[in-house]
Amino acid sequence: MPKSKPPKLRTVNKSLPPFPLNEFPKEFPFTLGKELVYLLASKGKPILEGPEWEAIFANCIGAEWKPSNVGLDDVILGNTAWGAKTVKTIHPSTQKKVRLISGRNSPVYSFGDKIDTKADPNIVGKSVLEIWNGRVSAIREKFANLRTVVLIKSNDLTEVVVFEFNTIRYDPELFVWKWNERVNLEGIEKSTEEHRFTWQPHGSQFTIIENVPNKSFVIRIKQPKVLNKEKVLTALGFDKSWITVIKNG
Repeated sequence: MPKSKPPKLRTVNKSLPPFPLNEFPKEFPFTLGKELVYLLASKGKPILEGPEWEAIFANCIGAEWKPSNVGLDDVILGNTAWGAKTVKTIHPSTQKKVRLISGRNSPVYSFGDKIDTKADPNIVGKSVLEIWNGRVSAIREKFANLRTVVLIKSNDLTEVVVFEFNTIRYDPELFVWKWNERVNLEGIEKSTEEHRFTWQPHGSQFTIIENVPNKSFVIRIKQPKVLNKEKVLTALGFDKSWITVIKNG
């Protein structure tokens, strides 16, 4: 029988994400820059926190912003979900690592464990990672692709770095844990001896340390003038009839 072309399979591309990792749509940097300029001009303050960054990122890639309690699937586009993080630093373009606050992982709540600094750090660390892994697994049941997008921002928001990475489960056997001088738990990757996680017993805050990839967007914008509030209101045709006093005193 002569060789023929490979058969077309209807399901073969269903798990592909909307774009390859860190290869954002062509207009992405310009849309993001426009959003930053508008934010600075309208707010007058360089304040951009998590929920607003989620909404801006969703708009930049044509996705849906659906804030979630878990924080891993706040932005959705087809079969792909993103969690969004912001980090502030003086010079974003030179940043090599970022610390990402990644939820509260409480072995006391999840497993009924009693935690103190005399406990075996490797047992506690394994429990912390199991909580994270369970959270990731629950989201992956709904989405074929799960990513985290990070915005590293300067103090004045005129320079930002954007990159993404796959949100993954971590094999507890690949890490060793120790209590540090501040009585927080540190997770060290055995193969590289790099510090990858920090967990705080008071508050159960879990932090993941990520390398900033070379393949990331660096965007600089011109500082815009702040919009004049009264001129904006006048342009809108605002008057007192827009306001209804429901209760006075």
